[in-house]
Amino acid sequence: MTVMNKKISTYLSKSLFIRGLQCHKSLYLHKYHPDLKDEISEKQKNLFQSGVNVGIYAQKLFPGGVEIPFDDVSLSKQIKRTMIEIENGTKVIYEAAFSYDNVFVKVDILRKTENGWEIYEVKGSTGVKDVHYDDVAVQYYVLKGTGLSVSKAFLVHINNQYVRKGEIEVDKLFTVQDLSNDVIEKQKSIKNEIDKMKRMLKSQGPNIDIGEHCTDPYDCDFCGYCWKHIPENSVFNLKGAGPNKFDLYRQGIIRLEDIPKDILPQSQRIQLEGTLDKKNITNKAAVEEFLDTLWFPICFLDFETTFMVPLPMYDETRPYQQVPFQYSLHYLEKENAELQHYEYLAPAHVDPRKELLDKLLNEIPENACVLVYNKTFEIGVLNNLAKWFPEHSDQIENIIRNIRDLMIPFRRKDIYRWGMGGSYSIKYVLPALVPELSYDDMEISDGGIASNAWLSMRDLEDLDATERIRKALLAYCKLDTLGMVKIIEKLKTICNST
Repeated sequence: MTVMNKKISTYLSKSLFIRGLQCHKSLYLHKYHPDLKDEISEKQKNLFQSGVNVGIYAQKLFPGGVEIPFDDVSLSKQIKRTMIEIENGTKVIYEAAFSYDNVFVKVDILRKTENGWEIYEVKGSTGVKDVHYDDVAVQYYVLKGTGLSVSKAFLVHINNQYVRKGEIEVDKLFTVQDLSNDVIEKQKSIKNEIDKMKRMLKSQGPNIDIGEHCTDPYDCDFCGYCWKHIPENSVFNLKGAGPNKFDLYRQGIIRLEDIPKDILPQSQRIQLEGTLDKKNITNKAAVEEFLDTLWFPICFLDFETTFMVPLPMYDETRPYQQVPFQYSLHYLEKENAELQHYEYLAPAHVDPRKELLDKLLNEIPENACVLVYNKTFEIGVLNNLAKWFPEHSDQIENIIRNIRDLMIPFRRKDIYRWGMGGSYSIKYVLPALVPELSYDDMEISDGGIASNAWLSMRDLEDLDATERIRKALLAYCKLDTLGMVKIIEKLKTICNST
């Protein structure tokens, strides 16, 4: 990799330092070729916003502090404002800014005590990860370098065992862990890594191949560029457990057709043969055995829940606990009966659980077979509802006993179509079996997007935009259960064919 006449910049921030620890090439590209970055996904945007919300909430651990403004404010002005607050005797500073050794950092919470200043780094995770030690250590390095008296360094993270009861209790929501000893031990290595990065940034660029580091500890936003040499059907398309894909890649085995079949487990061998030879598999006896476990009346059920929400939204909920806000229910009373459809989508500003459960219990007959796709998820939702509303636990337990999982024949490869690409997700199974139905052109096409869309309505004042999201949510959830109906119809057709 070469860059002609590049303007050399060795200035680092905390986030760039962490990027460089993961991969020098990623840091180099960020500095000199930012145009090669992948487009930011909705998932990444929402994770970032989630982290911002957690950081703001954690400030309540040390109330009354002064925040250093940073939107549209230069780094030098942020640093100057921080110094003014320190000189004025401010005891708690949020987003304090410092620079030393050509490295810029912002400290989530900086707190003055009798023994000196304490660093508090806030994360939305539920524990301390390896990368967090480096994150805090580089802040310690910079602050000590400026001459500030730093006595302690802490990580603040989410306590996922906390259960909300009334207003959120901030001291119980967060866990504060002292990383001081580990951070101090890392100071020499932090300095060495900073120096390595600066030397690298003055070079013509590192020659680093793809590897496990592309997604560890974070998904790199240059994967599209660095992975462009990987063909469409490669070892990295293999689904499930099997040989290490990067080990194969480093041996020069990249394309699916290059993989020796005898090193693959059966499920991956089925995928490989299916992709290369457009080979399908149908075990009629096993499919019929599965169909025999179903009965009428039959309900096809799918929930949508909140996803990756760190701050518990309602009483008796925990951080990151999935709360159902929507369901779709298709219903067949008997063979060849008219297909009925019921659905629920909660308004965004209310606790949806009680109304959702009451409606659902009204619509599922006591003796009905309840078909879902991935029963672990739906049973988890129902078990939570039983804990929240124990007066309905008997009815809920009855539904759980009657649940059957449509994923089973596809997970076992009793039936496989090469278009599934080795996956047994309904997103791949449905279009492979029922080509006229697909998630491809839908505004909302997966559960994470659905959760973010519903949560986004809480801040919307535009009624037209709100209605558009509601329609998209209803269409997506409805397709999940209608898709199950059509898959069952297809399986019956296959079993009845000669």
